[in-house]
Amino acid sequence: MSSILSFIINKSELGAGTRGASIGPEAIQVAARQQNSSLFAVYPTMVLPHQNDLLDHPTPHSFAKYIDGMQLVYEQVSAQVESTLKNGEFPFVLAGDHCSAGGTIAGIKKAFPMAKLGVVWIDAHADLHTPLTTPSGNLHGMPLATALGIENNEMAKNKVPFETLDRWNSLKSNFLLPENLVFVGVRDTEKEEDFILSTLQIKNFTVEEVSSIGIEKTIAEIQFRLKECDLIYVSFDVDSMDPDETSYGTGTPVKNGLSVSQAEALLLGLIDLPKTAVCEMVEINPCLDNKVNRMAEISFSLIKKISSLNRFQ
Repeated sequence: MSSILSFIINKSELGAGTRGASIGPEAIQVAARQQNSSLFAVYPTMVLPHQNDLLDHPTPHSFAKYIDGMQLVYEQVSAQVESTLKNGEFPFVLAGDHCSAGGTIAGIKKAFPMAKLGVVWIDAHADLHTPLTTPSGNLHGMPLATALGIENNEMAKNKVPFETLDRWNSLKSNFLLPENLVFVGVRDTEKEEDFILSTLQIKNFTVEEVSSIGIEKTIAEIQFRLKECDLIYVSFDVDSMDPDETSYGTGTPVKNGLSVSQAEALLLGLIDLPKTAVCEMVEINPCLDNKVNRMAEISFSLIKKISSLNRFQ
């Protein structure tokens, strides 16, 4: 795929349960400036509009909070990813919360409608809830459900108003097949998500498995599972890493995650694959960081190493 790196900054945090992810991308840029790095000047950088002002008002959609604004965020992210890909560039999305990744997937499919898309979701969470099953109503727990086009009626527990369901149906893209989705590092799920994982037989490379077989074999097995795919999208939530090593500067930290060295090797290996067309990094929250700006500093270090890959030179 393309060797022209292009950054898309999406400050939306409508999907998060805690505030602060919107300044995550800027915190990464701060880390770059502290290191006198000109990375964000060297490569094209597009900052998208957001709808975070909606957070100043109550939402009428308790089982899909701020879904009205998220519809517009999806459209904006999708359009920019599509445009970037059609321009022959490699989109690297720096987002607030993980919800809008559903818009990223939609943008990839709009750019390449006939291509079979594979997704590598590196995260502590499966993000497979729907308004019918969500325990919180936070949309950052639902982006993969929008991409897969699922409802999970079998495990429904919420009585969701028609207007919310109507907006939910508009948000769904149905662009991803379950056999083309691979998880890495997922370790914090609810029974409703476990049902989907089991029913759809979605593979999760646990932290223990990655540590046991090593990064090289993990990547090889991911490649094998996605061998029929034409394109690969790598979505990286920083909570996939162990917060005791990194920091608690993310909305939903979970212990016993990937080490920084594992995350680095995994990202470098996956993004260097010829089929990989898009990467996204999400959920850096400086407001929650117990080590000042450590999560953003680690994230920038990963981005800088990714940018030095031969494919981007």
